[in-house]
Amino acid sequence: MDISSIIGGADYTRLQNRVDVYNKTLQDGGRAGKNSLDKDDFLRILITQLTHQDPTQPMEDREFVAQMAQFSALEQMTNLNREFSRVAGLIAANQAMALIGKTVEVADGEAFVTGVVQEVTGGDFPQIMIDGKYYDYDQVKRVKG
Repeated sequence: MDISSIIGGADYTRLQNRVDVYNKTLQDGGRAGKNSLDKDDFLRILITQLTHQDPTQPMEDREFVAQMAQFSALEQMTNLNREFSRVAGLIAANQAMALIGKTVEVADGEAFVTGVVQEVTGGDFPQIMIDGKYYDYDQVKRVKG
């Protein structure tokens, strides 16, 4: 039994968006293999170095300060990346809201659908409603005045 026949179109679209966001979170959260080091890996390396250093030749202060500076820079870049992603989501949502009442052309697979935007959903992946059907904001190909 297809779930889309049990719940309405808008609820089905919202559910699909939540599933997509959840799946993306799982992939970004480490379920898929990592290609780069993150701040947790950096801290593990630093703690391992400190734990296993030779007591007769402890780590130089300059080395330790340099590593802490690198960690601080990594943390700031991570924070900036998170904030830029949030700002990009807000911009996309704002642009989608501006389409209410406008005629748009949307790619629906191989075909194009033209209609007036009746409603816009919020969230990380805004959607627009045309003739009772939701489309991703990314599918908009043309906006007509």
